[in-house]
Amino acid sequence: MNSISMSLPRLTPAEWILASTLLLSFLTQLLFYRHLYSLPLRRREKKKKIPLPVESLPPITIILTSKNSAEMLSQNLPLIMEQDYPDFEVIAVNRGSIDDTDTILKVARYKYPHLYHTYIPKDADTINEKKLALTLAIKAAKNNCLLFTEANCRPCSKHWLREFGEEFAQGKEVILGFSRLEIPLNTPLRGLMQYDNLIHHLKFLSMATLGKPFMGSGRNLAYKKDLFYKHKGYSSILNREGGEDDLYINRIAPPKKTGVALSPKSMTETCNINRFSEWRTLKSAYLHTRRHYKGYAFRIFSLETLTKYTLYLSLISAPILGTITGNHILTVLALTLFIIRYTVQKKVINRNSHHFNAGEYRTNLLFYDIFQPLSNIRLKKYTTKRKKIKSRSRSRTHTQSHTPG
Repeated sequence: MNSISMSLPRLTPAEWILASTLLLSFLTQLLFYRHLYSLPLRRREKKKKIPLPVESLPPITIILTSKNSAEMLSQNLPLIMEQDYPDFEVIAVNRGSIDDTDTILKVARYKYPHLYHTYIPKDADTINEKKLALTLAIKAAKNNCLLFTEANCRPCSKHWLREFGEEFAQGKEVILGFSRLEIPLNTPLRGLMQYDNLIHHLKFLSMATLGKPFMGSGRNLAYKKDLFYKHKGYSSILNREGGEDDLYINRIAPPKKTGVALSPKSMTETCNINRFSEWRTLKSAYLHTRRHYKGYAFRIFSLETLTKYTLYLSLISAPILGTITGNHILTVLALTLFIIRYTVQKKVINRNSHHFNAGEYRTNLLFYDIFQPLSNIRLKKYTTKRKKIKSRSRSRTHTQSHTPG
């Protein structure tokens, strides 16, 4: 035994540090993929779904807002209105559109008597405009259970509403859903946008499954009217631009009464993402409000990003150091851990992706894995710059309007 141990190359202190860093970051990454990102689907498979009788399903009000989205509204509204559900109404709010939104809603009203619509003026408070629209609809809703979406989103099934109704019937007060992206095949960076959307949803759905909800997407989200009034509406996030979905859920979601809707039937699809700039606008809203989240749940993913880059740097450093010292144990270790991590990651990501119909990932997964966090950092800087410009513009307009003639 002594002769065997003496024949093995010994590690220098630098090699021990690198090996330890490599192992620690690898194990952390494995923890995220094996026990967090895979959690929602594992829980769904274990949970035996028993179809509920129709009479146990609560009445629901669907609330959607539309701002200059007449074309999308005309395509998606029938899919919302014709849901296979016993008792529901739809309230659509025209947010000061200057296109044909109002005409479409008036015409649709004749065909669908359970559709109601209202509007807010186009010169309403720009910061709280959507909050005002949603508040108006919530107060008008006759039902306690509310399901939110947007004019540019369409349900992926006629049973979309039923999936949320069954969660409400089981005592949930907040329900978080998945909204995939419809992006034409020839759109530049399509894969990166799909991957980012998948990871974005997996993060908040995983934590909600653990009983640690920290956000949701207004494109597919439900909560009870009682909860809205209990928290005095949007008062906790008033005068913060955006945040009426993610930031609001961060404030009000009760850990034990927050559910997730994971069936493919429960999804919505966000349409009209034809260019990177359109996705950037969609993504920027969440990056802007994220800094106001409370709690530690969302901060856990900073550790995932940190250990990911630490792992990649260690994988590069290991063969370099091995070449310098003539000891290739670290190179073999790095290669082994890289293969294991990539295999596990690919399996978990593609399993989720197939379930949510969010693309196929092979070797391109490495590219998206490395550049997706960097893309978010770049988008965050872009968003911050744009918000500052808009804020200065509003200040100048306000000053001019109060300057005596």
